[in-house]
Amino acid sequence: MSEKMVPLSISELLGRMTKEYAERGTVFGVEDMFRRGEHLARVAEITKSTADKTLHIFGEKLEIPVGPAAGPHTQMAQNIISAYIGGARFFELKTVQIMDGEELARCIARPCIKADDEGYNCEWSTELTVPQAYEEYVKAWCVLKVISEAYGLGETDGFVFNMSVGYDLEGIKSEKIDAFIEGLKDASGRPIFYECKQALKDYFPEYSELIDEISPQICRSVTLSTLHGCPPDEIERIATYLL
Repeated sequence: MSEKMVPLSISELLGRMTKEYAERGTVFGVEDMFRRGEHLARVAEITKSTADKTLHIFGEKLEIPVGPAAGPHTQMAQNIISAYIGGARFFELKTVQIMDGEELARCIARPCIKADDEGYNCEWSTELTVPQAYEEYVKAWCVLKVISEAYGLGETDGFVFNMSVGYDLEGIKSEKIDAFIEGLKDASGRPIFYECKQALKDYFPEYSELIDEISPQICRSVTLSTLHGCPPDEIERIATYLL
């Protein structure tokens, strides 16, 4: 295993995913694919109720209130895709901060998760650079919009992405993090968004109309992550700024 995480291009990601699905019916090793329609049928059978269980949060629709919190597992697009296929619908994306890449690597033990016998999380934030993390989230968002329909997993608007930022106000206000926040609020001007849509059309040409309609509004909500001991007034300043 390499010391460094190296993101896959959207074309390589889709190539691996679609080939595995065609040959084995699995995606990134996930065998038991969660299909919401089947889940609702089982729930209705048990509860004798056909009431719609869809929830609404932050102005978005959420099929199921389950999903991964921000962590090393939500750094990479393929992990977010795997979580969705397993039934997750609310995704708190891995926290980003102004210190990233090589600068962060010099300050923390690597890899961030060491699990020879017991597991220890010794990292601060994403091991990727902020621009790399941004692109991973755009890839995952676009892919989920398509496979939700193509693989019969759920509604195309039935999941929520929630960005996570830290760790102090000055860092969050920096040009780097501001570009990250604004890009997740609206990805329409970013090259990776169009690159993803074009690659998806190459692999899912029958869903071109759906792909054209993928919303560039990836995140409408944010989670604040602070370090232990962060003063309450600093938290208040950050929250006020984000609002």
